[in-house]
Amino acid sequence: MIDLISVITPVAEQADPDHLLAAFASLQAQTLPPGVEWQWLLQIDCLTGGPEIPSAIRDDRRVCLGRNRRGGPAVARTTALARAGGSVVHNLDADDQLTPNALADAIQVLASEPAIGWTTGPVIDLLPDGSTRGWSHDPHSGRLPAGSVTTSWADTHDLAVHPSTLAVRRDLLVALGGWMALPVSEDLGLLVALDTLADGWFHARPSVLRRAHAAQMTRAAGHDAEKQDREGPRAADRAQARLRRAHQTASSHQRRRTETAGLRGRPQTPPGQPRR
Repeated sequence: MIDLISVITPVAEQADPDHLLAAFASLQAQTLPPGVEWQWLLQIDCLTGGPEIPSAIRDDRRVCLGRNRRGGPAVARTTALARAGGSVVHNLDADDQLTPNALADAIQVLASEPAIGWTTGPVIDLLPDGSTRGWSHDPHSGRLPAGSVTTSWADTHDLAVHPSTLAVRRDLLVALGGWMALPVSEDLGLLVALDTLADGWFHARPSVLRRAHAAQMTRAAGHDAEKQDREGPRAADRAQARLRRAHQTASSHQRRRTETAGLRGRPQTPPGQPRR
């Protein structure tokens, strides 16, 4: 039974308090099943300073504030995970908003489908003028067999789902060590790991309004610099290729383990008798 869902939000030093208020309002608007509550883990990625957290957020008993030494969103998310009390953890970036059905959709799938380890869903872009824009290439709603997302990515170089919408069973997330220790795209690294180990689910309804604005991390000047290494500007492509290869290697190892287990279970041919 799922009676608590933990929402984790890393908060950068330069985060906009108005965006946090909008994210908070989207949590308040959630239509949860009876007997289920949400918990919001706001993790500020610096020990001192940072944005002023509005009192409406600070005073809500469902909000749990934390701080860590500045380490980037991967460190902030995984540090917050240690305080998560829910059996399901849902992602929410500090400048995004959940749709009213987001948490309920994740709970419904994970409560009724024990073989599903994680869920994701359509993203709606929230543009600076207040208008929204959808994406026309979402996969069909339903089960995402383990390996299918990353295999498709390796074949087409287009990622079919957006990691900002992830909801994950807490035990599975802890077993993976939380978010991948990358300066950027840590949620993408987690998606690859989840897809390698467990079946997922793609919701029919959008789950996140993803805000597009000039100050967001993926548009910041330092973001591209962090993606580059000493070898040149194609480092981001190479990193993504390494993630795809890591998935393929893990899948190959899993197949070999399965085949070996099958061979061990076969009856042995007595000495001196021909094999059939």
